[in-house]
Order: sequence, then C-alpha cells, then structure tokens
Amino acid sequence: MLLRARHLSAWALGVAFVWIGVDHFFRTTWYEPIVPEILGRPDVWVYLSGVAEILFGASLISTRHRQPAAKFGIVMLVVLYWANLNMWVNDIPLNGVKYGTGWHIGRLFAQTLLVGFIAWVAELGPFKMDKEAR
Repeated sequence: MLLRARHLSAWALGVAFVWIGVDHFFRTTWYEPIVPEILGRPDVWVYLSGVAEILFGASLISTRHRQPAAKFGIVMLVVLYWANLNMWVNDIPLNGVKYGTGWHIGRLFAQTLLVGFIAWVAELGPFKMDKEAR
C-alpha cells in the first residue's frame, strides 16, 4: 500500500514538474523578474530552469531513475529558491503583485515540505523502506 502511494505520488509530482517546466517556455516573461540580476540574461535562466524541471519530473516518474532524480530535484529546489528569496528580499512584484512576508514564509515552508515529500517518494534518508515492508 505504501509503495503504491509512493509510485502514485512520484507520478503526480513528475507530471506537475514537467508541466511547470514546459510553462517556463511559454511564459518566460512571467518568471524573468525574479531571476537575480547578478546572473544576467533572465530569459536564459528561465529556459534552463524549465529544462531542469522537465528532466527532473520525467525522471522521477521512472522507478529506475527515481532516487538520482530525487537527489537532483532536491538540489534543484534549493538552488531555484534563490529566485524566490530574491523576490522576497527585493520586494519584486510578480505579475504586478507584491507579496508580503507571510506569503514568502509560507512559500519557504511549502518548498521545504516539497523537499521532504520528494525524499519520501524516493525513499531517501530516513524514508528508506525495509525489504520486508515492500
């Protein structure tokens, strides 16, 4: 039962990340404002993060690639949080809307939960299942 929940969760997360990654190619200008200026060329970084999210999502669906994909995805989320932190620290509006501290703290909390959920799905660290539990 638990293994099935992990497989279904991996599939749902994978599809969601592929969808979000593809969205980076169709709504590039929506993501560009939060790319840290120091990186330059926000369009390039939006495309690269879109590719990373597509690769992560597609790989997470595969049981064969799930654990390395999850490790990559966790690192990716930590790195990509820089854009969210940039948005928070520099009070950058997204689609004309500025978000308050509570929203940004919620976003950080959600991102942290997502990292934990990915680790659970891929049985990383403390979420590793015993062979008998399978």
